[in-house]
Amino acid sequence: MPLALERPAMQRLLPRLFLALLLALLALSAWQWRAGPPLQASMLALLPQGAGDELVQQAEQRMQEPLNRELLILVGHAEREQAIALVQRLGQQWAESARFEQVQWNLQADLAALRQQLRASRLALMPRADRQLLIEQPDSFIQQRAAQLFDTFAGFSLLPIEQDWLGLGARAQQALNPHQRVQTDLASGALLVEDQGLTWALLRARIQGDSFDLQAPPAIAAQVASARTLVTAEGGQLLAASGLLYAAAGQAKASREISWIGGTAILGILLLLLLSYRRLRVLVSLLPIGVALLAGCAACVLVFGQINALTLVLGASLIGVAADYPQHYLSKSWGGVRDQGNWHSWPVLAATLPGLSLSLGTNLIGYLALGFTPFPVLTQIAVFSAAGLIAAYLCAVCLLPAWLDGLQLQPAPGLLRLSEKLLAARARLLARTGNWKLLAVLLLFCAAGLLQLQTQNDLRQWLGAEPQLLDDAQRIAELTGQQPTSQFFLVRAADEQQLLQRQAALSVQLDGAVADGTLLGYRALSQLVAPASQLQPLREALQDLPQHWQPLLAAGIPEAALNTELAQLLNSDQPRLEQALAGPLGEAWRPLWLGHSAAGVAGIVSLQGLNDTAALHGIASGLDGVQLVDRLGELNSLFSATQLSAAQLKLLSCAAIVLLLCLPFGFGGALRIVCLPLLAALTALACLGWLGQPLTLFSLFGLLLISAIGVDYAILMRENIGGQAVSLLGTLLAGLTSWLSFGLLLLSQTPAIANFGLAISLGLFFCFLLSPWATPTRNTTAANEARSPL
Repeated sequence: MPLALERPAMQRLLPRLFLALLLALLALSAWQWRAGPPLQASMLALLPQGAGDELVQQAEQRMQEPLNRELLILVGHAEREQAIALVQRLGQQWAESARFEQVQWNLQADLAALRQQLRASRLALMPRADRQLLIEQPDSFIQQRAAQLFDTFAGFSLLPIEQDWLGLGARAQQALNPHQRVQTDLASGALLVEDQGLTWALLRARIQGDSFDLQAPPAIAAQVASARTLVTAEGGQLLAASGLLYAAAGQAKASREISWIGGTAILGILLLLLLSYRRLRVLVSLLPIGVALLAGCAACVLVFGQINALTLVLGASLIGVAADYPQHYLSKSWGGVRDQGNWHSWPVLAATLPGLSLSLGTNLIGYLALGFTPFPVLTQIAVFSAAGLIAAYLCAVCLLPAWLDGLQLQPAPGLLRLSEKLLAARARLLARTGNWKLLAVLLLFCAAGLLQLQTQNDLRQWLGAEPQLLDDAQRIAELTGQQPTSQFFLVRAADEQQLLQRQAALSVQLDGAVADGTLLGYRALSQLVAPASQLQPLREALQDLPQHWQPLLAAGIPEAALNTELAQLLNSDQPRLEQALAGPLGEAWRPLWLGHSAAGVAGIVSLQGLNDTAALHGIASGLDGVQLVDRLGELNSLFSATQLSAAQLKLLSCAAIVLLLCLPFGFGGALRIVCLPLLAALTALACLGWLGQPLTLFSLFGLLLISAIGVDYAILMRENIGGQAVSLLGTLLAGLTSWLSFGLLLLSQTPAIANFGLAISLGLFFCFLLSPWATPTRNTTAANEARSPL
């Protein structure tokens, strides 16, 4: 192939074939983008699927849906009426918007239906503690009820006293919303919270469709910002919480970072090329960057159906690697400066093509190794990068030499002198210390740094967060008393009654966690409909209640009225679970019911205000059909386990690279080339320890790429075409283009991306410093200088 490149026929054929492929790629991309950008904004989509079965995944989706579609707003004002007026105004405006499926700012329930269901289901709705009180201490139960009748601060009850003499409905109503601070304004129906002299009015909204369609989140965020401006102008405050707002912030951040990371990297490389080669036409060597990004996007959409915004941010770092390929032959123009010769594109390409092809092979091995991890984000990056690198290579080999043919480069001689000075400084250092002493010092540095290294596997600390959104969410949780968690229990059973029994047994354990402060509260289907096994002892206790209700008679309640209510309670049929869920009181419990399947039935127990996740693992032990679903904990454990597999992947990729390089360089030469980037990766790892930066899975995979990208520098030095100084200068230019892209990731606001950029930037820096040790012997160097294509 190298000799064939010098034939005129081949020089005409290759550009035409590549242009045909490029047109096909453009047509494919246009087809993929025909209905708009095939982008995905959800960071959660880049995480591995849970290890559970279909029912677990269904439960996770059910618990995730409110986060993806619902928006919670609190409007605060010092004047109660003004807060109500503002939330009413926002509610009416949003109700007219086509983006919202439902908007609620006031109590919209049918009070008659609420009263009817509450009265008919009083026994089933009574909390376990109240049932135990009535069964075990009926005198205390009656005395408490008698005191409530004359308590002016007892609160609003849906059932009038004459329909609830025994107070079972009042107790059930109170248990329906534990820790709930939201009260209803009787005049307007607005949902209000009083706190520190402010009245907060609540508004809930549910959007049409999905929150991660790239269109809804920015539009919803804009509406919230407009509402905040309106409320602030009226002297009020606005708090907002929703996964939609996090999605909008993530989209905006990704868009900014893609623009400035990619734009700054291209601008930096453009200036570097102009200052180095001093010819405007050399800027066509940037074309592989555009081709690489286009091919990477098209490949991801072709394989996955869409491309994630995070993949684009990390994929923007491919710019530096794609720009390296033309440097393999452009940098040989400094040999012309030294020898007073001329630089010709096709002959130089023919001489450097073996090394250029080896660089592609090693880069592909490194990037494709990412695809063997359980993380979709890394699999997408692997596909994006592999396709991009192949396209950039083909562009650099087939098209650029034709466009650069006849170009007389005038490379800056000062850069060659800098390269020679660096080599001279290295020679003086080695003359004083020798290789082994220098290696010993480096290994001591690495050992001390590794001892200080800490790992971090918490997903929440990787993705970062928006401070205002976090503050709003925490304040809303404080005001409303609602603090949902990502953990929940999945309960399976053969039928509804068994499900209710198992959830009731779980509730006993959860009540203990609430009592000791581990948990703020929970919501279970057995709270809406108590199992029949628990209702029978209650009915028996009710039959004996007349002998204990003397305090109620003394309070003036007619005995006939008490007997009538008692008969209604004993003779009424309690509703089935699905009937209770269909009623107005069942609205909050409906998402917890997963329905029937071939294996039986299943339901969810959601949690509120969890303070200690570890305490949950012992709660479900010994309970049949009860499973704790802790997606966050599962992911964090997976991250820890994957670090070991990442190290194994690194060793396997290095072995594959050694086998590839054995063909041109032999086993000894291949081993030397691979050991240098491995040592660079080890030094970068030690630097993370010295800098106090944690080792995350992303930084580990960044170091995995070092073994592939760093080999490129060692190959340039090993081939030594044009001399050692020219080869080192080519390595320097390749390193600078990579640093301009990977180094800019350091400035990302997403900790995982910044950590990835830091690790790989440090690794590439040490790869450059160590690359001269790949230089062959003096005799081989002289032979390579003699076969310079210039």
